[in-house]
Amino acid sequence: MFAALSKAIQQCSDPTFRRVLLRSLGFSVVVFVLLWIVAGLLLSWGGGWLLDWMDPQGFWRDTLEVLFGAAGVGGVLFASFILFPAVMVMVMSFLLEDIAEAVEARHYPALPPARPQPVGEMLRSGLAFAAVTVAINLLALPFYLLLIFLPPLNLFLFYGVNGYLFGREYFEIVALRRQTPSDAKRARRRFRGRLFLAGILIAVMMTIPLVNLFAPIVATGFMVHVFEDLKRRAGALTG
Repeated sequence: MFAALSKAIQQCSDPTFRRVLLRSLGFSVVVFVLLWIVAGLLLSWGGGWLLDWMDPQGFWRDTLEVLFGAAGVGGVLFASFILFPAVMVMVMSFLLEDIAEAVEARHYPALPPARPQPVGEMLRSGLAFAAVTVAINLLALPFYLLLIFLPPLNLFLFYGVNGYLFGREYFEIVALRRQTPSDAKRARRRFRGRLFLAGILIAVMMTIPLVNLFAPIVATGFMVHVFEDLKRRAGALTG
């Protein structure tokens, strides 16, 4: 497991890895610049409307304008700091096919071309995973609330839930390139224990600041190695 993770980390200097990272970063910056412009216009309009409604005069109007402006800028910057990693990871998720191809080309050059995935299949897979994610998090929510002040039990729950979800998500990203959905589902169930441990490692990476910005890239490469290792160990995975 750790050998597979080490291989993925060592390949971070690969041109494809860097290209995906830079594209994700660049697109995310563009998205946030547009959001800052929209937020600035809305804050300017909203602040002006509020001041007109309050109708302060002289010194107090000037003071409130400064306070509203500072609060607005501070709020936008704070929200950007919190949301930027999530947006970048979301953008990166559309480029992970390139990462899987780069890992296979370097470590498994004898593999045949990947199976083309129909759009309908990808939509069904995405919707199914989204439904599972929502259901599991709703089920876990009462336990999160009960354990919020009981570390490390709350951490065990967090990494347990996300370990399952990340293990499933990244396995499907990799496996569906080589298998039909039914074959991938059978393989995922058979090797659920190893995939759960792999998912926990991914969840840990996702919670480390800065590391979480390129964690999806490493996670995809890591799961390619896990997938191929399971093929060699059991001969149960095809493709």
